[in-house]
Amino acid sequence: MNRYTLQEVLVVNQYSFDQWDTSLTDQNYFQIIFVNSGKGYRNSNGIRLPYQANNIFLSSSKHKNKFEVEEHSKFTYFRFTELVLSGGVNLPERKSWLKRIEQLLHQPSIVPGDVISFEDDREIVWDLHNLVIEEFKSEKVYYQEIIANAISTILSIMVRNISSKHTTIKKEVPYTNNKIDQILSHIRQHVYDNNKTKISFLAEKFTMSQSSISTYFKRKTGDSIHQYVTKYKMKLVEQRLQHTDLTIAEIAYQLGFTDESHLTKTFKKHFTVSPKQYRNSYSET
Repeated sequence: MNRYTLQEVLVVNQYSFDQWDTSLTDQNYFQIIFVNSGKGYRNSNGIRLPYQANNIFLSSSKHKNKFEVEEHSKFTYFRFTELVLSGGVNLPERKSWLKRIEQLLHQPSIVPGDVISFEDDREIVWDLHNLVIEEFKSEKVYYQEIIANAISTILSIMVRNISSKHTTIKKEVPYTNNKIDQILSHIRQHVYDNNKTKISFLAEKFTMSQSSISTYFKRKTGDSIHQYVTKYKMKLVEQRLQHTDLTIAEIAYQLGFTDESHLTKTFKKHFTVSPKQYRNSYSET
């Protein structure tokens, strides 16, 4: 089995320019973009929003970024390659990174603007940004562990901030499209915890009866809550089968299935083949 290093999984680049460099492309699995200085506009898949110093953006391989620079700007990119999905990555925090990145990527829509809602969190993230840069430069003893822990904290803070945009705490939320976004966001955030995706838990959290939330969810999405959770888990299983060397049993454990047999039975209902057959056919293409 191949083993990959931190530098192959996480690439850190800094750019400084007066005009956008058209050679920059977004071919990585996921990236965090820090605006160190300057101002202008960020255009991401047709959405044009202003940027300024201390903004923090997220981007996936599906997003095409372009910055219209009005004032000399400096950016730092934390780029996560697809190797973050591989079980061959021998980093202590890889599973935590993957879990948090999946939570960020599978929000109702990845946030096109600045991702930080709480200014005290912004200060923490920027301090960690500086720590990661220094550790990459110095490569002192334990630098990989320090960077891995710092990245985990950054990603967790981002999940907290983005979730706050979709969640209203301790008050009833009106029946609007925003409410279904909040329910979907909660499910995606807690898909690893079966108890928190149960109808009873969701009904209590969103101050609805179990029958009301079931009917509302079905009307808005076309699926029952159970169907939606299962379909979402199948997407994550697909991703792991395609890009990692995790065993079927390991994938089942990660995603809250009873055992390998339970996962295999569910997977075959959706794809007509077993997870092993799916992985083998994908590797042959």
